Amino acid sequence: MARFLQGWNDEARFAQRLRNIGHLLAGNFASSFIGLIGFALTARALGPSQYGILALSFAYARGIERLLAFRSWQPLIKYGAEVLHDEDRDALRALFKFGLLLDMGTALLAWAIAVLLVLVAGPKIGISQDTSRYVIMFCTVLPFQMTGMSVAALRLFDRYQVLAYAQVVGTCIRVLLCGLGLAAGWGLTEFLMLWAGTQILGSLNMTILAFIELRARGIHKVMSAPLRGITTRFPGLFRFSVSSNLSSSIRSSASELDTLLVGFLTDPASAGLYHIAKRIGRIAQQVGAQVQAVLFPDLARAWASKDLAAFRKMIAQAQLLLICFGVIALIIIAAAINKVLELTAGPEFVAAGPLVMVQMVAVVFILNATVLYSALLAMSLERSALRSIFIAIAFFHLTLILLVPRLGPMGANIAHIVMACIWVTGMMAAYRQRLRAPS
Repeated sequence: MARFLQGWNDEARFAQRLRNIGHLLAGNFASSFIGLIGFALTARALGPSQYGILALSFAYARGIERLLAFRSWQPLIKYGAEVLHDEDRDALRALFKFGLLLDMGTALLAWAIAVLLVLVAGPKIGISQDTSRYVIMFCTVLPFQMTGMSVAALRLFDRYQVLAYAQVVGTCIRVLLCGLGLAAGWGLTEFLMLWAGTQILGSLNMTILAFIELRARGIHKVMSAPLRGITTRFPGLFRFSVSSNLSSSIRSSASELDTLLVGFLTDPASAGLYHIAKRIGRIAQQVGAQVQAVLFPDLARAWASKDLAAFRKMIAQAQLLLICFGVIALIIIAAAINKVLELTAGPEFVAAGPLVMVQMVAVVFILNATVLYSALLAMSLERSALRSIFIAIAFFHLTLILLVPRLGPMGANIAHIVMACIWVTGMMAAYRQRLRAPS
């Protein structure tokens, strides 16, 4: 009877995870689609030249945020799951305060570096004063990109609907304002302030929602919690925080710099074909990102409670789910990609079809890697995760530099496969070794 109840509970929890993943995917895709309308309205209002300045400002701020901003949700979920298991509310208050202060400090640092780079490097690489001014204006979003604590709190308490649909509401408001701006004849300054302002409000809104959830859970006065002795209370907290965030920053170098490298080693047309292939692959990778978002808190809870059977089962279920999704996506894309490219981007972009296929093979491995990465973080093997991604990224850049001059953009797609295989192999070895000695 006990075994039956445990099995039923496991299946119910798996179904709940699937629902949470569905919420995140629905919110993400809805926000992306609605966001495209906002981009289209803005582009129509500004024209190619001014819209290009806005796009440059947006891309620059996003790139700095991806590379430098701290992702405190990883250590907060890891150690927060242990605290929840022990029902220690005072420790949880201190942990959330630590995370929020870390978010605020690193967000301010990212803003300072972003502005300094524009002021120092802008004139040297030919960026005009007007463009630099607009980029610096948009960088005001960076000090407010401090959602790590908010994401951790909402994920720990299974509030995935809030995470999923709050961004959709914010995107809808932005689109409405873009429509008003188009009708009113707004210029670049007004639209830049609109995009920056709505992004700031979205971040602040997420923080408010997190504090509302914490109060509902009986966790009050977070900012008055003492931080003295937090490293003693949570051994390895700083090491975990630095290692996990360094891993994420290193991973970003493969996704943020690869198109630039392809363009440098070949030509703009080849870079354009590669960028299309990578963007299509990134859509499929969103599934892995949402699975990781839902899976990591459950893995951290299972490891904290030493429930190794549930831990292994969650890993196996997630890997099977993502492998099946990847294979199905690969089959569908193989059958339809050329027609899709011809109807959407145009006949001249059909040459990106083979690049998409090779990129999707890499995506299948990367989807599997996201599960193992979450497992290693939950098991406090952040150093092993960092080591594996460092080696994989080194081979990625080496392969790209060697193959792109010979094979064109296809060399970069092959480099993604090499990176993913090495990454999965390294993490799988660490995962299996730790399970053999779980104490």
